[in-house]
This record gives sequence, C-alpha cells and structure tokens, in this order.
Amino acid sequence: MRQIVLDTETTGLEWKKGNRVVEIGCVELVERRPTGRTYHQYIRPDCDFEQGAAEVTGLSLEFLADKPPFESIADEFLAFIDGAELVIHNAAFDVGFLDYELSRLGTHYGDIRSRARIEDSLLLARQRYPGQRNSLDALCKRLGVDNAHRQLHGALLDAQLLADVYLALTAGQHEIGFAAPADTGPRVPHLVALQPSGIRPRLRVPHDDLALHAARVEAIRARAGVCLWDPVSEPEALPA
Repeated sequence: MRQIVLDTETTGLEWKKGNRVVEIGCVELVERRPTGRTYHQYIRPDCDFEQGAAEVTGLSLEFLADKPPFESIADEFLAFIDGAELVIHNAAFDVGFLDYELSRLGTHYGDIRSRARIEDSLLLARQRYPGQRNSLDALCKRLGVDNAHRQLHGALLDAQLLADVYLALTAGQHEIGFAAPADTGPRVPHLVALQPSGIRPRLRVPHDDLALHAARVEAIRARAGVCLWDPVSEPEALPA
C-alpha cells in the first residue's frame, strides 16, 4: 500500500476568508516503510498573512515573492499523491485548503478525495487517547518521537514527524520491529526436547492474580480500544 503523509502551511486559519496555501510537504510510505521520496514546495499566495500566521511558520511575503503560484505546481503535486492514501493530522483543515486551491483552477481538477483516500491521524489519536491533548507535539512526546528541532511549523518537517507518529500510533514497524534483523553471524539451530504426550496439569490461578489480570486488561482496552486477550477465556480460579 502506498501512503503519503501530508502537511500544509497557510496564510490563515480559514480558506473561506480567502486564505491560501503557502507550503506543501509530503513523505511517501510504501507498505508502511519510508521510501525516501518526498515532495516539498513553497507557494506564492498572492494575498497577505493573517495576524500571527507568519510568525507560526517563519515565512514572509518577501520570501515567497519568487515562488511559483499554486496553478504552476498543481499538476506535479497531484501526480505525487494520485491513487495513494493520504495521512493528514486534522485532515479537514488541509483538505479544505487544497480543495479551495483546486477549485480556483476549474472543475476539471476535481477534489482531493476523488484522487486519494484520506486517513485522519487526529481522529485515530482521539480514539486511542480520549480526553487527552492530541496535537502533533503532544503525540511526539507521548510516543517517543524526537521533535526537539521543531521550533516553527514547517510542512515537510511536520510531515516527517507525523510519519513517525502515525507508524507508532498504529503499531507500525517502529513499534513491532519489522526492520531486518542485524546479521550476528551463523545461526545455530536451537533444539528443544519434547516431552512425552500425556495429561497436562490444569492451571489454577489465585483470585488476587485474576483481579490484577482483569485490571490490566481493562486498562489496555481503555487505552487502545481493543485487547488481544479479549477472546481468551479466563483461567479457573482457586476456590476461596
């Protein structure tokens, strides 16, 4: 599966007020592994920043003055994302702005959802961590993603951080170790002596241990929404 982790920076918070996209950053994942391919583009907005928006990104109209307008980069950008699944944090915001930019170019471009599937990592985070802060910075801290170098919002940097957050959030390769193991030399087969078949002893668990187990399972279920132990029947307790 091909996924594109995407982020945008804009001149303000609402495209309905005429705000525009000023930066797009994308990171490609294939089968949940970074491929090294990215897409990054600054864009001349032809409108002013809302108060405070420029400070958040560190961008200025002077810096963007010689950058291409959106219509000049639209085809290249769409070719990069076409047919992929887009992973976006608070997808409604970025998709709304990108759809607005496409609508200014004519109906023949369609919208983002007609070209790519959308996965909103903010919704995933809220399901896993209900009632907690789920901003990108908060998730980086919670999931152990190093974001010490993030002083300003930048589309490509944020997309790279979000890629790490998304893989950890969805129990991806960073968490369960899909990377190829290091070569530690010739492998020696490990032989296990099998015991003769017969009646196996029945496991009997004290009530206190069962209570601790149940509490732990409930904590996992509350945090992740599902627990791998759910289908397994509880062991029989010792009589009181």
